[in-house]
Amino acid sequence: MFKRHKSLASERKRALLSQRATRFILKDDMRNFHFLSKLVLSAGPLRPTPAVKHSKTTHFEIEIFDAQTRKQICILDKVTQSSTIHDVKQKFHKACPKWYPSRVGLQLECGGPFLKDYITIQSIAASSIVTLYATDLGQQVSWTTVFLAEYTGPLLIYLLFYLRIPCIYDGKESARRLRHPVVHLACFCHCIHYIRYLLETLFVHKVSAGHTPLKNLIMSCAFYWGFTSWIAYYINHPLYTPPSFGNRQITVSAINFLICEAGNHFINVMLSHPNHTGNNACFPSPNYNPFTWMFFLVSCPNYTYEIGSWISFTVMTQTLPGGLTA
Repeated sequence: MFKRHKSLASERKRALLSQRATRFILKDDMRNFHFLSKLVLSAGPLRPTPAVKHSKTTHFEIEIFDAQTRKQICILDKVTQSSTIHDVKQKFHKACPKWYPSRVGLQLECGGPFLKDYITIQSIAASSIVTLYATDLGQQVSWTTVFLAEYTGPLLIYLLFYLRIPCIYDGKESARRLRHPVVHLACFCHCIHYIRYLLETLFVHKVSAGHTPLKNLIMSCAFYWGFTSWIAYYINHPLYTPPSFGNRQITVSAINFLICEAGNHFINVMLSHPNHTGNNACFPSPNYNPFTWMFFLVSCPNYTYEIGSWISFTVMTQTLPGGLTA
């Protein structure tokens, strides 16, 4: 009997101990769960792992045909979509050295317009194979050479007439008749005009790096040099007649000529440095410089000042060729 009571007491003790242990474990688990939940909430939402982007570069195959014979010249492989027509011309020259980039004109179809050097292959490609037609444009010259030749010729030609060389005028007549002051002033104004042109071509204007056919150079030089010879012949002739209204006509016209030359220069400087807003280039607008106020009246004041210069020169010298040049 005593042994049974003892065994029951020991079983009760074991049950109480197991209950206490279970409660302790539950409390410890609750604490751990509470701590873990706080840790998860403080860490914020789970961020997905960024996917790795694999860039796919598209390549094109360019077939180049002769625009005249319609025969295939070569095939350019692995041309990227960002390549331009200028890059294609360079690769074409490496594949076929006789086709110089400055002399090649590329077209999408025979008789179509020539593609500009800045056009990308992706913008003209309809499939992975692009067909282009090549044309030999002939002898080419740079635009800088064209402008320098246009403006250097008139400067030197006018000085030859101003010196009254014997092969142009009669030597005896030239020695007998003295030059009127307006002749010297006209030479000064004419030289200023073309010296400004030359300096702006070298230091102000952003001349295109492209080329133009040689015939365009010949035509431009023929125009500028021909009109200069016509103007200079009459103004520097020994029998030249000065303006009808004398010094007043000469002075007013000379001042107006210099004003127009200054205005033309300032406008050209503004046009070569346009204002930029973001990615867009804005057209120049008037500022504190009085010469730029012409923008209120016309969109391209440089041409207005150019015409004003030649009209002033014509009135100052009272010669018809100067007015026709304007």
